[in-house]
Amino acid sequence: MIDPKLEHYLMQTIDQREEDIVAIESYATENHVPIMEPLGIEFLQQMIRIKQPKRILEIGAAIGYSAIQMAKSYPDCEVVSIERDEQRYNEAVRNINKLGLENRVHVLFGDAFDLADSLKAKGPFDVLFIDAAKGQYQRFFELFTTELEPNGMVISDNVLFKGFVADDPDDGSNIAKIARKIRTYNEWLVQHPDYQTTIVPVGDGVAISVKK
Repeated sequence: MIDPKLEHYLMQTIDQREEDIVAIESYATENHVPIMEPLGIEFLQQMIRIKQPKRILEIGAAIGYSAIQMAKSYPDCEVVSIERDEQRYNEAVRNINKLGLENRVHVLFGDAFDLADSLKAKGPFDVLFIDAAKGQYQRFFELFTTELEPNGMVISDNVLFKGFVADDPDDGSNIAKIARKIRTYNEWLVQHPDYQTTIVPVGDGVAISVKK
């Protein structure tokens, strides 16, 4: 999303990651598991440090990478997450346990819509992090912001989708369809009457929404 030369420079400003985190990143690369890009996860961690939330709800755990990084960013927070892919759910649990975070990071197995009541029961939340099916972002937002604290924050990942949202392609490809859905979500989000949203071009694009 940014100039490669500038990205290379910024990568040098990031603290060296511990061995277990690097191992998760390597596994994700080798097995084509989508996780946040290095600059994106660094930005997310800084937002968590600033916000200092007591409880975070994450929609889309994958192999637990983002949940782990958020938990490590602020030691007094608890992360509740959900993953519908069984293999990735099992990987997430293993990674969380390996890092000794099982008392602070809790992952449910199943579909977020099917288990909405179970997730909401673990609220209220200070942060809602959305990083799951791109075509469902608006539904996730509407469903789970009901459990957000009055000063809560919503963080949506992948909102620039490798820049395709700006191209607005119309070639019928899957990429074009996803880009169009995300673009629609972004337009809805920035016009939301109850939230103020800023889209930051870091990683794959991160939207920060706070209540007005």
